[in-house]
Amino acid sequence: VQLQASGGGLVQAGDSLRLSCTASGRAFSSYVMGWFRQVPGKERKFVAGVNWSVVGTDYEDSVKGRFTISRDNTKKVVYLQMNSLKPEDTAVYYCAASRYMNMISISSSDYAYWGQGTQVTVSS
Repeated sequence: VQLQASGGGLVQAGDSLRLSCTASGRAFSSYVMGWFRQVPGKERKFVAGVNWSVVGTDYEDSVKGRFTISRDNTKKVVYLQMNSLKPEDTAVYYCAASRYMNMISISSSDYAYWGQGTQVTVSS
């Protein structure tokens, strides 16, 4: 599976952005998909995940109620809708495909495939 993330940019606090991650390869619908983010000098952290059926989702506490993850298995795309953005959301965002179908892990080591990252900068 190859992943290509896009949609990042520079926005002001309170604005919205939608990140997209397009996958190539046949087995996209078989994987849990996740979004992680990383700031310089810090480890990559889980933001949101969605299982193969889209029924199951999970979010890091600080983004609950503001971010929504979704996927379109037909188009092989996973989205991260980010609303009410805050300066602390500034990071490089990565999409990733897990080794699992249903278990949404928050550990980056459980994700086998990664996109290249897209920068999100939120100014105050």
